[in-house]
Amino acid sequence: MMNEELDNQLNNDWFEDNEGQLSVDVIETPTEIIIRSAIAGVSVNDLDINVTNDTVTVRGTREKCQVADQETVHIEECYWGNFSRSVVLPCHIKPDETDAVLKNGILNITLKKVEPSSNVQVLNLDDL
Repeated sequence: MMNEELDNQLNNDWFEDNEGQLSVDVIETPTEIIIRSAIAGVSVNDLDINVTNDTVTVRGTREKCQVADQETVHIEECYWGNFSRSVVLPCHIKPDETDAVLKNGILNITLKKVEPSSNVQVLNLDDL
């Protein structure tokens, strides 16, 4: 019994200091990168999305429902609390053209890809 209590305390202390990691799908089309994640139970107000030209970071909080005194929890598998995920993108994108939509518990972040430059300037070193 003593070992079980110690294990529970150690596990609880470890989880309190760490964020959960958000699971994501990253899809690439010819013109866009799409990041999709199931985040049921999270309000738009509890989400923060930071976008740079090569990275997207999603942070949020899933609030735990309170258990009444007369209720007993038999199984608790859902993650509650803070979570985050940073994704390094496979190509550069235009951060100012990002669209994020949360619908039915699914977050879709659509990022416009930077079009590769097709003009290459050739320097004539003979003229120098």
